[in-house]
Amino acid sequence: MAPQSGSGRRIIRADAHADLQRRAHGSGDAWVHGPNGEKYWGTHGAAGLLAHHPDAGVLLQLRATWSHYGDTWGLPGGARKLGESAVDAAVREANEEAGVPPALLRVEFEQVFDRGFWSYTTVVAEALEDFDPVIGDAESAALSWVPMDEIDRLPLHPGFAASWTGLRRRLS
Repeated sequence: MAPQSGSGRRIIRADAHADLQRRAHGSGDAWVHGPNGEKYWGTHGAAGLLAHHPDAGVLLQLRATWSHYGDTWGLPGGARKLGESAVDAAVREANEEAGVPPALLRVEFEQVFDRGFWSYTTVVAEALEDFDPVIGDAESAALSWVPMDEIDRLPLHPGFAASWTGLRRRLS
């Protein structure tokens, strides 16, 4: 199920004919394998941005079909570079993947999922102005501002689904 574009909702979809490229891999772009065979993206961990706006909702990314957990909705984000803070990584990735303007963000808090050998940080930031996201690479099939009460109805990335209830409680 995709967010409904009625009621003023904006869904930005990747043009099937657009020549969106995958970004070149950086210093942290590789899989990390856990002791039980699980795998996570980012040798230095990963971070994602939960951008929210009082009128627009939460900015979500529909992951490309070919990606890990493709065809699920989650947060723009990705691997951290060596020495990069979680906030810097989340803001950089959201700008690259969704055109999120860093100057329009006010970081509120971070929530960390730590496996000991790997971690993912959700950086929560208020969007100070409503803006139209822009698909910046092939990792996104669509981007949409989604009202908080509609997020649970979407097919969510498992990691985001596991953290959404707690994040939503902190945003309320």
